[in-house]
Amino acid sequence: MTPEPAFLLHKRPYRETSALVELLTLHHGRVRAVAQGVQRPGSRSRGRLQPFAPLHLTWVGEGELKRLRLMESRGAAALLAGEGLLCGLYANELLTRALPVELPVAEVFAFYAALLEALPRPDARAGALRRLEFALLEALDAAPRFVEAGGGELDPQARYVFDVDSRAFRHGQPGLDGRTLRLLAGGDWEAPGLAGPAKAVARAALAPLLGTRPLRSRELMRQLAERRRAGSAP
Repeated sequence: MTPEPAFLLHKRPYRETSALVELLTLHHGRVRAVAQGVQRPGSRSRGRLQPFAPLHLTWVGEGELKRLRLMESRGAAALLAGEGLLCGLYANELLTRALPVELPVAEVFAFYAALLEALPRPDARAGALRRLEFALLEALDAAPRFVEAGGGELDPQARYVFDVDSRAFRHGQPGLDGRTLRLLAGGDWEAPGLAGPAKAVARAALAPLLGTRPLRSRELMRQLAERRRAGSAP
């Protein structure tokens, strides 16, 4: 096969010198594979197969679990630390948990690559994460519909909560006001005052795809926020 652009989402040891890996690929979506010998001391592939680093890969196998054959670097890994690193870990965990195996998601791949470029910049992180989350929801036919659950237009003066069954919004408290939801429908999540509502809507829409098991990356972000608040307390 032609080498495929890819990113590593998750890696864990397998047997003595190999690893089980989860990959996001351009044309095949999420791919699960065995990277043979990658844990062996001195393996050149070991240094290449790292999170947030652009790769070119080939693999073989007809079943769900492939075997990697070629691993080439196609650029340096994004240099992430602190909150930027946690956001990257969140994106990797989100895609690993929510994406079915081998569902083509070229747009998700593009937004993930853009996210890695944005994560070192604090002012760009939130918007890039929302674009990735909503691209994922679109790919899985799970994107919110910015209408009332019954199909009518949102009332700018009313307050709404997300309805999982219809993927629309029903009247409820405390909820978000219809004016804000109408603005979110335009996709400009970086406009003043929309970052928090966009995050709330994305989280509500993603919840059915993730199940009840908490995301480890979210817990780490919560702990980081608590430490920062404690450090700034008088």
